[in-house]
Amino acid sequence: MIAILEAISYLALLFVAMPLKYFMDMPEAVKYTGWAHGLLFVLYVGMLLACWITYRWGFLRVVMFFVGSLLPIVPFLVEKRLKKEYNL
Repeated sequence: MIAILEAISYLALLFVAMPLKYFMDMPEAVKYTGWAHGLLFVLYVGMLLACWITYRWGFLRVVMFFVGSLLPIVPFLVEKRLKKEYNL
C-alpha cells in the first residue's frame, strides 16, 4: 500500500503541484505535496529494507525496487507483483 501512496504522491507532485507553482505562482503546493511525498518515500524505503531482511530478498531485487521507485509508474507494478507473489 505504501508503494501505491508513494506513487500517487509523486504523480501529484509532478502533475499538480509543480504546474501550480510555476504557472499559478502557488509555491506552497510544492511545499506541502513535496513534504508528503518525501515522508512516503522514506516509509517506502524503510519498508523495502524491512522486506529485504524479513523475506531475505536478494540485493538486486531491492536495488531494482528502489531504482524503480524513482519512476512514477513502477511502484504500481511493484505492488501488483508483490500481492500476486505473496497471495495478498
